[in-house]
Order: sequence, then C-alpha cells, then structure tokens
Amino acid sequence: MFQEFKKFAMRGNVLDMAIGIIIGGAFGTIVKSLVDDVIMPPIGLLLGGVDFSNFFVVLKDGVEKAGPYAALADAKAAGAVTIAYGAFINSVISFLIVAFAVFLLVKSFNAMQRKQEAAPAAEPTTKECPFCFSTIAIKATRCPNCTSEIRG
Repeated sequence: MFQEFKKFAMRGNVLDMAIGIIIGGAFGTIVKSLVDDVIMPPIGLLLGGVDFSNFFVVLKDGVEKAGPYAALADAKAAGAVTIAYGAFINSVISFLIVAFAVFLLVKSFNAMQRKQEAAPAAEPTTKECPFCFSTIAIKATRCPNCTSEIRG
C-alpha cells in the first residue's frame, strides 16, 4: 500500500496540484493584506473614517459586559453573539480580487495556447525515399542509401 501511495503522490499532476495549493494559499494571504491594509482604509476614509472590519450587529449581549461595544474585538471579548458583516465585505472583496487575478492568468494562458496552435508549421527539411523508404534531405536528387534517382 505504501508503494501504491508513493506512486500516486509522485505523479506529475499531484505534485503540480500541491504546488498550486501552496502558492494559492500564499497569494490569498497577500490579497487579504492588500484588501485589509491598502484598499479598505482609503475607502473607509472616503466614507467618513469608517473601518469596515468593525461593522457588526450584536444578536445577544455578552455575559461579562453588556453593550454597546465600540469594536468587534470588544464584543467578542465580552462573549457577545455577533454577525460581523464588515469582515464578510472584506472577504468578498478579497475573493473578487483573487477571482479576477485567476481570470487574467487563465485568459493569458489560453491566448498563449491559441498562438501556438495558430503558428504555421515549419517547412519540412527531409523526405522519404520512394524506393528504400529511408529519410533523406528535401533537396536531394539521389538517395544516399540506395542511390536511386529521386524526382520531384
């Protein structure tokens, strides 16, 4: 069973997928930081200094301290039951950025494949001798193997 698992794990597709997952996780972290630290602060500033990550609704006050809570962290520390819709908005924006980046990657990959498929085939440099069926140069007029005269 170990040998079978090793054979499965060492196939090219599995290794490619594992590498893709690792790089995707790192890319997700970068995008999350981009959204939380670069994109959302200016948007919040334009909307009057609002921090989207602190948008939440309290469903039930905490046991340790009753509301109102200034921030989501305060509500969670007090044990309040909340819906953190601001964090959800940040996650949706992160998803849209990742989806757009993947779309651009797939689009460029498909364009490269179409270019390769549309590229004209290279002119042949060899042909086959009609008498001995050996491969000879395209410009040859006589076969070097069977010495037959080649026409056309």
